[in-house]
Amino acid sequence: MTEQKATNITWHEAEITQEAREKILNQKGAVLWFTGLSGSGKSTLAHAVEKKLYEKGHLTYVLDGDNIRHGLNKNLGFSPEDREENIRRIGEVAKLFTDAGVIAMTAFISPYRDDRNKARELIESGRFVEIFCQCELAECENRDPKGLYKKARAGEIKQFTGIDAPYEVPEHPEIVVETDKQSLDQSTDTVIAYLVQEGIIQE
Repeated sequence: MTEQKATNITWHEAEITQEAREKILNQKGAVLWFTGLSGSGKSTLAHAVEKKLYEKGHLTYVLDGDNIRHGLNKNLGFSPEDREENIRRIGEVAKLFTDAGVIAMTAFISPYRDDRNKARELIESGRFVEIFCQCELAECENRDPKGLYKKARAGEIKQFTGIDAPYEVPEHPEIVVETDKQSLDQSTDTVIAYLVQEGIIQE
C-alpha cells in the first residue's frame, strides 16, 4: 500500500520553518506514541497528558485509534495488512503535526514492533517518544471498558490483540508506565517530566 502511484509531482519547500513555528508555540514538535493492549489506558493517559500540557500553555492534539477509524481510516479493518496501513497513515499524519510544531499524541494499540519502528523513522531523532502502557492482560480484561474482550472470548470478534492476535512488546521505549500499578496522576507526571528533561517543553 506504500507504492508511489502519483507521477509528475514536485515537493515544495515551506517558507516558514519548523523552528519558526516552534518559536511562536514555545515548544518542540514531537510525537508521543502511546502503545499497549486494549484497556491498558492509552487514551486515558494521552488525554490526561494533553490536559496537563494545555494547562501549561502548550498546543497539542490527540490522534485516537477509534476516532481515526471513523474518518481517515474508515476503509481499514483489523487484518495484519490493514493494521500496518493504519499505522503507516497515522505515522505520516503525526509527522505533519510535528512539522507544524504541535505535540501530537497517538493512542493506538499498534501491536507490531516493525510498524512502530517505521513510524519512528519518519520523525527526527529526539522527537519520537514511545510510551508503553504496560498492563497485565488479566487486568485489561477485567477493565474491558468497551466489552471487547468478552466478545473476543466468545468468538464474536476475530483477530483481537492479546487473544487471537499478537502484541509485540516494545524493546526500547522511551517511557514505560505500569498502568495497572501506577495512578493516572503518577503516569501523567512521568510523561511530563520526560518532556521537560528532553527539552520538548520548558519547566
